[in-house]
Amino acid sequence: MKTAKGKGTARTSRESLKPVDDRKAGKRKAAAKPDIRKSKKKTKATKDPNKPKRPPSAFFVFLEEFRKTFKAENPNVKAVSAVGKAGGEKWKSMTDAEKAPYEAKAAKRKAEYEKVMNAYNKKQASSADDGDDESERSKSEVHDEDEEASAEEEENDEEDEDDDDEGD
Repeated sequence: MKTAKGKGTARTSRESLKPVDDRKAGKRKAAAKPDIRKSKKKTKATKDPNKPKRPPSAFFVFLEEFRKTFKAENPNVKAVSAVGKAGGEKWKSMTDAEKAPYEAKAAKRKAEYEKVMNAYNKKQASSADDGDDESERSKSEVHDEDEEASAEEEENDEEDEDDDDEGD
């Protein structure tokens, strides 16, 4: 038995391998890849609401002041993106000397943040050490108690069944 060779057979084999649903007006789609990101999202840790917020950069310190002046000059512009774009353009056009006060404020806020963050980390470390030991003990104690209670219940059930048999 010979297989046919030629251009016509090659086309049919490609078409049979590729589902027709994936084609759109002559464009080819890449094969669907399994989404790996889903498994990573499950392992992501939850955020601590007590954790201090990161300090703003020099640009965002500038933007706080720029928003006030921009809104005063353009009260009819409501779009947040317009304020951001105008602020970005102005920031790019500023010299290093003009940016210096904003960078100083940002550095000051960063120093404060680092102090608060160190205190937060010390507090987390001390509470984690205390909490882990207690929780491990309580888990094992509860597990042992559950086993003892279930064993006692089984013994009581067997005794009740023996009593019922003797009474008949």
